[in-house]
Amino acid sequence: MNTSPDSLQRFLFEAAPIRGEFVHLDASWRSVLARHDYPLPLRSLLGELMAAAALMAAMLKLQQGSLILQIQGHGPVSLLVVECSGDLQVRATAKWDGELAAGSSATELIGDGRFVITLDQKTGGQVYQGIVALEGESVAAMLQNYMLRSEQLETHLWLAADGEHAAGLMLQKLPEQAGGDDDAWPRVGALAETVTAAELLALTAPELLHRLYHEEDVRLFDAQPVAFGCSCSRENVAEMLKMIGSDEVDAVLEEQGSIQVCCEFCNQCYVFEEDDVDEIFAAPAVVTPDEIQH
Repeated sequence: MNTSPDSLQRFLFEAAPIRGEFVHLDASWRSVLARHDYPLPLRSLLGELMAAAALMAAMLKLQQGSLILQIQGHGPVSLLVVECSGDLQVRATAKWDGELAAGSSATELIGDGRFVITLDQKTGGQVYQGIVALEGESVAAMLQNYMLRSEQLETHLWLAADGEHAAGLMLQKLPEQAGGDDDAWPRVGALAETVTAAELLALTAPELLHRLYHEEDVRLFDAQPVAFGCSCSRENVAEMLKMIGSDEVDAVLEEQGSIQVCCEFCNQCYVFEEDDVDEIFAAPAVVTPDEIQH
């Protein structure tokens, strides 16, 4: 079985209408942390959301598009954003204010707010967006409630993250089949409830499935690699400036001497001098607003 530190593996139960996925993030998660000095309580939230985004993007079997999970709150943590592309390239960012108390729950950190899930096919087609109120004491609970309301499929999630790793396990109940195992869904879920955060972070998919389901007939598929990746570029920022318009850009240039735009995901900064701005507005646009990624 092919495995790697940053990987996602699908599995299914041969005798029951249940499918699952397990994701483990190492270098990709540390790449996010290396670019931002996030407080420890926020690291747990963002790492869990990053693992969840990879699980959901793989479940949706995206091609060229991307899935964006966004939590907007009115607490000390005001924003969590994770984007995962169809080829499992992930990036993440967050905003917070003040000191975050250790041991705080997701509800205490985020407060009231909303969960926004965006599916962008990146092909010029319609962008799907679902918005629901936040329900649940954890990122996993919030997503489970969203999935039950929007997809009407029973879904269970177990997520964990620390300063080195992030991981997630997802189980989903498929439509019943005649003559199936009626007790499979509660049994499989009850066994998964025994998994600890430490096990999620330390075990590989084969190890975890053997630990939980060694008495079940489970088929484990080959691993898919997951990696950190940011879609920002100097060209995309130039097109964003063109959308803003020459008058406003010239005003900023006159006031500041140059224009600096930094990506909130990867912290890459792009500087545009007067000659760069002149070149931008002399050239025709090459992308549409829907194609621009910041």
